[in-house]
Amino acid sequence: MKVFITTSWILFRENRIKIRKSLIIYCSSKISGIPLVVTVLLSYLQILSTAYAGTTQKVADQNVYDLESNVTLDRLIEHAIQSNTKIMEAREAWKATIEGRRVATGLPDPQFMFTYFPEPIETRNGPQDWNATLSQGVPYPGKIIKAGKIVDKDSEVARLNLDKTIRDTATKVRIAFYELSYIREAKRVAAKNMELIAHLRKVGETVYSKDQAALIDIVKAQSQEGQLQYDILLLNELEMTEVTNINSLLNRPPHADIGRLVVPAVIPPVYKLPELYDLAKINQEEIKMMDSLVNKAEIKVDLAKDQRLPDFKVGVFYAEIGSPDDEPKSDDASDDAYGVQFGFTVPIWFGKNKGRINQALAEKSRAIAAKASQINDTHSNIHSIYFRLQNALRLITLYKDNLLPQAASSMEMAETLFREKQTGFSDFIEAQSTWYNFNLAVARATADYGKYLARLEKLIGHSITERAPLEELNQKERE
Repeated sequence: MKVFITTSWILFRENRIKIRKSLIIYCSSKISGIPLVVTVLLSYLQILSTAYAGTTQKVADQNVYDLESNVTLDRLIEHAIQSNTKIMEAREAWKATIEGRRVATGLPDPQFMFTYFPEPIETRNGPQDWNATLSQGVPYPGKIIKAGKIVDKDSEVARLNLDKTIRDTATKVRIAFYELSYIREAKRVAAKNMELIAHLRKVGETVYSKDQAALIDIVKAQSQEGQLQYDILLLNELEMTEVTNINSLLNRPPHADIGRLVVPAVIPPVYKLPELYDLAKINQEEIKMMDSLVNKAEIKVDLAKDQRLPDFKVGVFYAEIGSPDDEPKSDDASDDAYGVQFGFTVPIWFGKNKGRINQALAEKSRAIAAKASQINDTHSNIHSIYFRLQNALRLITLYKDNLLPQAASSMEMAETLFREKQTGFSDFIEAQSTWYNFNLAVARATADYGKYLARLEKLIGHSITERAPLEELNQKERE
């Protein structure tokens, strides 16, 4: 509302003088006494709709393109679905196949034939100067219907390809999102560790000056500090690369900012491996496309068999007859001729017809084999990614619940023992390095889990972290 009021006031100030002059020109006799009131009212009425439209557009633009604050994964995916150019391409391809049905199911264009005779042909009724024929081809009943069904299957495949493109784009966005989240978390851990290692280096230099640490320990601290500086530099470049990748998926400028990422919580899958196989057969777009192609091949076999049947042609004929020169003239002299035509094709080339049928049968067998191959590849990929998903989940639990707390406790203990002069400075450095590596391992495992989950749900075509209510009911019935 505040934006609307502000926009209205700005437009009113910009248009008040111009509208007042226009009113004085066209209605000077009526508004000369109250120009300000009329100007205010008409100005406000004129700009009200403009202000509302402008405000609505600004709010919509902010909702769509504001990715510089907290950014959720769902917002990025919604943005990609609306803006990704490959999705636009697939959507237009689907529309093109829909329009193709009218082409495939339409009758052939009528044929008009005109014949002029420079030397008229003499007939009993008189010379024939010219004739005209209009004919229309009519396929055998059922051929057009089957051709329309084939185009329907092409349209179905194009629609599934659009769904597949949306799914693939969403998967790419999810993978890039988790990779970017890892890079930023690694930068945060590296910066925090940089502060710690700088502090340790100063402490080491102090104790070295008091002969309480060896030179090699100081060199280790300086070496780790240099390695961290290189890691931070590398992570900055990787972050820009991943931001560019996300922006390309969203059809945004390459270096447009991506705000703070809100990473979803880690939720384990609720489906077992055999259930994933069944879900993929039902939901995966590639398998659905193979089903449609098999059905299309079956229709093409029927259509190839129908090609052995004749097509028809109907038409009308008209001939202009002139006046005869001979006498006496008959009663029907100079009467123009007309007639009705009917014909049909004679499909006697049995070799060609057999070739059509064998070709359609081969395409059907190929479609069935391609579907089986797609299912086998899907099962293999599901098993492979499911193993990696479970392994990433185990690593997250292992590091968060066991190794990382132990590393933090070991680092504190090493610092305490070092201050009490019960251990060397190198032990303190080693404990700090272990803690740093474990933090990176947690971030890596979390990002890998999100990426493997995205890849697995791409193969399944369904979310695997929650069950639909109907599936929950069916599961209880099976139990």
